[in-house]
Amino acid sequence: MRVTIFFTIALLFLCAATTSFASDAWKVEHKNAVVLAMFGTTVEPALEGLLNIRTKMIKKYPNTPVRIAFTSNIIRKKWQHRAEDPAYIKAHPEIPAEVLHVKTPLATIADLQNEGYDTIVVQPTHIAMGEEFLDLATYVDSLMRMGTMKKPKYKPFHKVVLGRPALGTYGMNHPYAEDIMTVAKALSGDAEIARKEKAALVYMGHGNEYFPSAGAYLEFAARMRELYPDVVTTIGNVEGFPAIADVMDNLKLYGVKKVVLKPCMVVAGDHSMNDMAGPDADSWKSVLEKNGFEVVTVERGLGEEDAFADIFISHAEDAAKDAGIVLK
Repeated sequence: MRVTIFFTIALLFLCAATTSFASDAWKVEHKNAVVLAMFGTTVEPALEGLLNIRTKMIKKYPNTPVRIAFTSNIIRKKWQHRAEDPAYIKAHPEIPAEVLHVKTPLATIADLQNEGYDTIVVQPTHIAMGEEFLDLATYVDSLMRMGTMKKPKYKPFHKVVLGRPALGTYGMNHPYAEDIMTVAKALSGDAEIARKEKAALVYMGHGNEYFPSAGAYLEFAARMRELYPDVVTTIGNVEGFPAIADVMDNLKLYGVKKVVLKPCMVVAGDHSMNDMAGPDADSWKSVLEKNGFEVVTVERGLGEEDAFADIFISHAEDAAKDAGIVLK
């Protein structure tokens, strides 16, 4: 009996020592992931622009988990309601489960952290450095500030970094002017459409009524005119400056009578269908036609253009490289 008790006690001490040794010898294995932070869309066909970017990112880094997240609260809630509707799911088998159950960027990052991923590249799919991008920047900064009372290796995240929007951002490493020129080169197909139509090219951007993001849009239009001098290119925004009235002023200066109207947005969603090409009197198409312009609409999001989608892949690659992260 005493021998049995002795061996039992000895075994318990051995287990405790082994556990303690394993704990002290435990090493962090950094695991990488990518989060594509998208504004989102509720228009099913418009998802093609977002999913094209996702597909390209997965192809570029087949051994790295790639998750999508929507920054728009309204859009996420609509997808959540659809996910609870069996009739909708049956009618739309093409919708990926990741879209039906899409989450916020923070929730998506939290899920990855719970799965053991502590090194994350957050790549926005926004056009310009506006409200949505700056919100993401504060999220990333806050996550990197999270520490621990114990050892640094137990921090929730090793590295969380943010890629650039399509038209770039401030900083010395990646001049925004080069990003803008890259976008202009990627959209040569749009200039070709206008050229064939013998028309000017008019882009509709989103813009913002209280954030001065117009400079990047206007510089983009200027680079388009520089690269494709035989096509008059101008841009306006749904919100803020320049507005449709400013667009028409520019067209009149060039003596333009016919325009190709296209969204300067990743997806051809609600803004494209209604604000740009809708039948209402205040749509851009209606306003332009009322003012004597012939209008050809192209309802195709920029994300559907492979050369444009590749820009986000490149920006994610830059963000990872700058932080010493190896994506595979």
